[in-house]
Amino acid sequence: MLIFIKMKKNLERIIEIPEGIDVNVNEDVVSVSGNSKEISKRFNFSGIKISIEGKTVKLTSRNATRRESKMMGTIWAGINNMIRGINEDFIYKLEICNVHFPMNVKVEGGNVVIKSFLGETVSRNAKIMKDTKVEVKGNQITVSSHNRENAGQTAANIEKATRLSGRDRRIFQDGIFITEKCGRGV
Repeated sequence: MLIFIKMKKNLERIIEIPEGIDVNVNEDVVSVSGNSKEISKRFNFSGIKISIEGKTVKLTSRNATRRESKMMGTIWAGINNMIRGINEDFIYKLEICNVHFPMNVKVEGGNVVIKSFLGETVSRNAKIMKDTKVEVKGNQITVSSHNRENAGQTAANIEKATRLSGRDRRIFQDGIFITEKCGRGV
C-alpha cells in the first residue's frame, strides 16, 4: 500500500534588484526595465504571492505543496533571467556544417533563409523572434538578445530548419548546429 505525504511548508525566495533596474508586478505579469530595455512575461501565480519590498522581490507560499515549490523555482529563475538580460545579452553560437553542397545562409527581414541545403532548390526559412539579432559570418551564426527565451527559440528555429528525417545521420551530416549556449558550451 502506497501512502503519499503532501509537503506542507512555508516557502520564501528573495531576489535582489540591482541599481538602475525597475521591477513591476501587475496581476500575473512581471515587467523588468532598465538600460533602455524592457522585458515582460506572464506567470501563473496560483498559490504563490509576489511582493516588491525596497530593492528585493519576495516570493512566498504558505502551506506549499510540491507543485507550488516547483512553480516558485520556475518563477524565481525566470525573474532572475529577466534581470540578467537587462544588463547583458544572451548569446547562442551555431555552426554551418556541410560535406558536399555548400549552403547559402543569410538574414532577410525577420527570417534566416537557407538556400541549397543538400542541393535542394527550395529555400528553407527560420523565424527570428522579436528583439533578437542574428549575424552570419562565414560558417558561424551568432544569435543575441536580452530575452533568454527569444534567443534560445531563434537558435532552435535555425537548427530545426535543417533537421533531416528519413536519412542516415552518419552519412548525411549537413546542417546547422548549436555549438555554444549562453553560459556554457554544448
